[in-house]
Amino acid sequence: MVQSLPTRAQVKEEETWNLKDLFATEEAYEQALKTVGKEATEFANAYKGTIQDAASALNALDEYRKLYEQLIPIGTYASLAASVDQTDDQAQMRDSKFSSMAAKISSQTSFLMSELSELSLEVLQDASAQSEDYAVLLKDIIKKKPYQLHPEVEKTLAAFSSTFEAPYSLYNTTKLVDMEFPDFKVNNENYPLSYVSFEGSWESNPDTAKRRAAFNAFSAKLRDYQHTTAKTYDMHLQMEKTTSDLRGYPSVIDYLLMEQDVDRSMYNRQIDVIMKELAPHMRKYAKLLQKIHQLDEMTFADLKIPVDPSYEPTVTIEESKKYIDDALAIMGKDYTDMVDRAYSERWIDFAQNTGKSTGAFCASPYGNHSYILISWTGSMEDVFVLAHELGHAGHFYNAYKHQSVFNGDASMYFIEAPSTMNEMLMANHLLKNSDDPRFKRWVLSSIISRTYYHNFVTHLLEAAYQRKVYEIIDKGGNVNATILNELKRGVLEEFWGEDVIINDGAELTWMRQPHYYMGLYPYTYSAGLTISTEMTKRVLKEGKPAVDDWLTVLQAGGSKNPAELAQMAGIDITTDKPLRDTIAYIGELIDQIEKLTEEIG
Repeated sequence: MVQSLPTRAQVKEEETWNLKDLFATEEAYEQALKTVGKEATEFANAYKGTIQDAASALNALDEYRKLYEQLIPIGTYASLAASVDQTDDQAQMRDSKFSSMAAKISSQTSFLMSELSELSLEVLQDASAQSEDYAVLLKDIIKKKPYQLHPEVEKTLAAFSSTFEAPYSLYNTTKLVDMEFPDFKVNNENYPLSYVSFEGSWESNPDTAKRRAAFNAFSAKLRDYQHTTAKTYDMHLQMEKTTSDLRGYPSVIDYLLMEQDVDRSMYNRQIDVIMKELAPHMRKYAKLLQKIHQLDEMTFADLKIPVDPSYEPTVTIEESKKYIDDALAIMGKDYTDMVDRAYSERWIDFAQNTGKSTGAFCASPYGNHSYILISWTGSMEDVFVLAHELGHAGHFYNAYKHQSVFNGDASMYFIEAPSTMNEMLMANHLLKNSDDPRFKRWVLSSIISRTYYHNFVTHLLEAAYQRKVYEIIDKGGNVNATILNELKRGVLEEFWGEDVIINDGAELTWMRQPHYYMGLYPYTYSAGLTISTEMTKRVLKEGKPAVDDWLTVLQAGGSKNPAELAQMAGIDITTDKPLRDTIAYIGELIDQIEKLTEEIG
């Protein structure tokens, strides 16, 4: 039975992350905030109006880098403290105070990018040739030169940056603070419900009556907040549209893709090919679930049931370490040493508590180690999720050792490749170490229901829906709850066809994801997993040479664009071959699950 969640103060310290690695005391944090504010003013006074040539540009960038590197741990500390407890007023106020300070600093220092943009192409290329540390930043400035506004306009926009982040904060407040879920009833017995318990437990509960009742109760509460959440989202969209128009981009999609360093054909291909070619495989999987569980009908609320729920191993936090160490041993000692440190040095926040952000994420501040948020339920799924987040940690651990702060972060298009790679290594390690058909079926179904469902279905359907939203916004339109519900339902019906009943409440799924406030993020999950699927095949076939190639890719960070990074790994993502190969591979896995089901009987 799912229990009500404890408060943050009631959880064990060893299950929380140690933010003291960023700042030992609150006083140290406050002092750092004060110091960086003072130094930002000094920087502006010293360098504004001085950037005339390559030498003065590099001189200013050197000083700006010091300031930027000071801001990173301050912002990370404020954000992470708030993310584990949205009900903590002090943490929320600290985060808000930092956002205001960051907006002020951004406004003060906006002259730097404006003055750099006004330099000639030859001077920018000269500066780039002289300093590898700033090559990516300067290339970005050259690319965005046509879209740069008057320095005073840039300064004003920067001053409003914390206001532009307000819709996302409002979304989180609505979702994690104001939304309280009532108990739901099955056979005269009450069961507690929360965001975490629904997504971590009830959504995949093998008891059909409880699972569907939980879905209905969860959806009913979402429906109470649909209009507020839609208005919040529309506010975010209109700000993106205004910025895109001001800068002269042909569309919001083009504006958002500019940050990812990929062209529109790569974006559209990922959505169109999967919507059309993966759908038949996933419908087959849905029908298999219906047959195994002898369901009267297959509904949207049933799609997360495990193939074999009675076989789901439970895993302690300590046991998860051995699973992950063994699975990732192929990556080499330096990599697994990092994993061990993540456990021993408390990089990971395992606790379940009220007010904690849902899902999981990895924050990697430059100059420090990563921090991973997860709500540990003890299911094997958690091990896959943690391996995924440690993939992000491993990526930044390698990149930041070899790249400057401006070259360290890879494009969002590539960002999910190292994380999903770890999930694939975990699954293949488990498969290799057993001949039991039931265990093999459990592992294969885990790959489908978790790794691929999450990245190639859940997030891809978000992406297909998101593209429809931006098509409305690009035509000058607005959205409300009715429109968003219709769009989401339409995408779900298109993908699942007549094989899955899209029951009431499924259309509200758009309310559950924070990704819509992060640009064109959802489609990149499937892009990353396409790369990691192909790379995993290489690693399993070739061993160390392929691993060495992959580590070199991780170390490159953001010094190359996604197509170049994939090329270093021997994968050509400028064609549809890797994507079609991955979809075929998913089909093969589902065929194997079906065959093993018949064998097990």
